Amino acid sequence: MIALKGSKKDIFETMPVRRAVLAQILPAIASQLVALLYSLADTYFVGRLDDPDQTAAVTVAGAVFLLLTALSNLFGIGGASLVSRKLGLKKEAEAAQVSAFCFWYGALSAVVFGLAVGIFSEPILRLAGAKQASLEYAKGYLFYSVALGALPTVATTLLANLVRAEGASLAASIGVMLGCFINIALDPVFVLPFGLNMGAAGAGAATAISNVAGMLYFIVRIGVSRRARRSVLSLEPKLLRFAGSHAKEVLKIGLPSALQYALTVVAVSVQLSFVSKYGSSAVAALGITKKLDQLPLFFSIGVANGLLPLIGYNYSAGNFERTEKAFRFGSAISLGFALACVIVYELLAPSLAALFIKDGQTVEYAASFLRRMVIAMPFMSICYPMITKFQAMGKAKESLTVSLMRKGVLDIPLYFALDAAKPLYGCMWVQPIVDSVSLAAAIALNSRIVNADKRKAAQGGEAENQE
Repeated sequence: MIALKGSKKDIFETMPVRRAVLAQILPAIASQLVALLYSLADTYFVGRLDDPDQTAAVTVAGAVFLLLTALSNLFGIGGASLVSRKLGLKKEAEAAQVSAFCFWYGALSAVVFGLAVGIFSEPILRLAGAKQASLEYAKGYLFYSVALGALPTVATTLLANLVRAEGASLAASIGVMLGCFINIALDPVFVLPFGLNMGAAGAGAATAISNVAGMLYFIVRIGVSRRARRSVLSLEPKLLRFAGSHAKEVLKIGLPSALQYALTVVAVSVQLSFVSKYGSSAVAALGITKKLDQLPLFFSIGVANGLLPLIGYNYSAGNFERTEKAFRFGSAISLGFALACVIVYELLAPSLAALFIKDGQTVEYAASFLRRMVIAMPFMSICYPMITKFQAMGKAKESLTVSLMRKGVLDIPLYFALDAAKPLYGCMWVQPIVDSVSLAAAIALNSRIVNADKRKAAQGGEAENQE
């Protein structure tokens, strides 16, 4: 049997909390910021064509591409949570079974999804808000990035979460960043006139190729580490005979995260449908704005991803104090960065928008959108780690409740109401309102869990004293 040992075990159990949090979140943040850079690269290089229709196409197709993140999180976040909790309970063999189930079923789901998108790309894109002027460009991007690239994209993110779950945050980040750097290098070659001149479709092709590299890295890394007895993870198909023992728990925790991303696509599509009434410049501006406000979002996701294994391991081991200390320190870092972004974005909105496109109308729209939407970031910077905390602890109901509030329950009705009250610009206030309400609900749910854990710990101490 392969057991968790050495530096990985130290991170979870004995390392000072702040050092352990930094050891986990810094590589995760770095990988998220590089992932953001490669996401920005698609918009940047397509924007260099100074064609709002192609920039709008990447924006619309990007909403569909988000569904791959939903799929990878279904098995990746659900699997990472269960793996870390199995390790906290010293059940390494079961952790290996969980990892094999997540990989193979995630891969199968990705292949099926990619085929479906390839067959039904046009109606899917029209539902996502694509207009005739940008439809063919969007279909080209989607063909490469999703129809052909679904498997490597899902597998890379899924495996990164599993590797991070056993304390190997740096190794997970290397795999993610490898694909990102390849994508950044390929984008100008595939997109711009001096290269293959494929435009928006080239950006999709570069994304697919880069994710193939990331997937291969993780498969090789897990195999080598397994043989060297340095990892409890396994991708062996023979372990699928235990799938029934773990499927329910993985899907129970992964579903809220997957649903949040899936509903994000719906919400983005609703928002795009309103914005598209004002032309391609407005749609392109929204795409640029969403890329810029992803900086604090991706930073918070990095913090949350790094915290998940620490919280899952210590919570299942009954170390509630270490769980809370880790969460509070990580959340403080996330909030501080978000507040800094609010200041910079409010001051430099037009200049930042102009980095992506020179079209004056698009820049004007993007600056106005950004100054409104960025207000949501401080609320999100705490809300997202808190949802991840619920997932790490196996609290499916709480995670699902807050996830649905953030995406689906509140935001879609608000888009209709605020667009009617203030056409175009009203939509940009939806996320700040939604995230503030969701955070209040998350804090209330978290307080209830923490108080229950304190009572449980106190009762345990009393029982020991009586003995």
